[in-house]
Amino acid sequence: MTMFNLRNRNFLKEIDFEPRELKYLLQLAEALKVAKFAGNEVRRLEGKEIALIFEKTSTRTRSAFEVAAFDQGAHVTYLDPSGSQLGHKESVADTARVLGRMYDAIEFRGNNQDDVEELGKYAGVPVYNGLTDQWHPTQMLADFLTMHEASGKAYDAISYAFVGDCRFNMGRSLLVMGALMGADVRLAGPAELQPPGDVVTLARQIASRTGAHVAITDDAASAVSGVDFVHTDVWVSMGEAKDVWSERVRLLSPYQVNTALLEKAGNQRVKFMHCLPAFHDPNTTVGREIMDHTGMDDGLEVTGEVFDSPASIVFDQAENRLHTIKALLVATLGD
Repeated sequence: MTMFNLRNRNFLKEIDFEPRELKYLLQLAEALKVAKFAGNEVRRLEGKEIALIFEKTSTRTRSAFEVAAFDQGAHVTYLDPSGSQLGHKESVADTARVLGRMYDAIEFRGNNQDDVEELGKYAGVPVYNGLTDQWHPTQMLADFLTMHEASGKAYDAISYAFVGDCRFNMGRSLLVMGALMGADVRLAGPAELQPPGDVVTLARQIASRTGAHVAITDDAASAVSGVDFVHTDVWVSMGEAKDVWSERVRLLSPYQVNTALLEKAGNQRVKFMHCLPAFHDPNTTVGREIMDHTGMDDGLEVTGEVFDSPASIVFDQAENRLHTIKALLVATLGD
């Protein structure tokens, strides 16, 4: 494994690391995953303290950071929306300077990219973006490790499509990460829900250096043709007003990941991926309410048939949040 010195580095968006540094993190994640299950993991974060700031609730991100830290001998403090003064009674910059005096690293999961960037500017310790509305870099590490494991392909030989609402963190991050890794990445969504022009320009500029193939289209069938993986994400976020649900579903129903769409890949080994949680059945309060409101009873962004099929590797993907986040912590904090 080629070694890189990533100590004390922030990871706020994918472009904070060069392609070779991202590949190093993924190699390190593979090694740490093997060590965990072999029972010979070496603790490299003994005595480290990590603050976890969550403006948004979380299952996978919180669990992955906590277990990764505990496995490596570090301690964490979880700060939920009521657990700190961030942005309410104390500025982000001041909070960063306080926490940076007490902790060795800070994770932030919230709404605004500007907030995590400001934490990174003033904390004086590594800051990690656990998710903002704009970028989801720790998810990208897990997604690429999962695609590598499932396909056996080098990162620059992987092809995948993201279908659905491409405007926000998953669409943007999959586009830019694919460009960085030299992959074949396609985004498919209605024109109104495609990523911002500056993000597309950035991805194309990166692709010109890495040899990646980048495509944006409104045709889901052409996007998935020949790919190894099909990704999607929720169409409606928690807290969005009901008056947007019907229009969103009208726009996005042609992009539902169902058996017919997977067949259009023309690849019997095609796999389905989702960052979770997913509205694939009515067994959640939000999912049931949206399905009742819109009349869709077989799932929203993905059908239950696909979600529960052998093609679905969403739980491998979820597990890999742990191993890749652990690699990030070890690389930036480890002795």
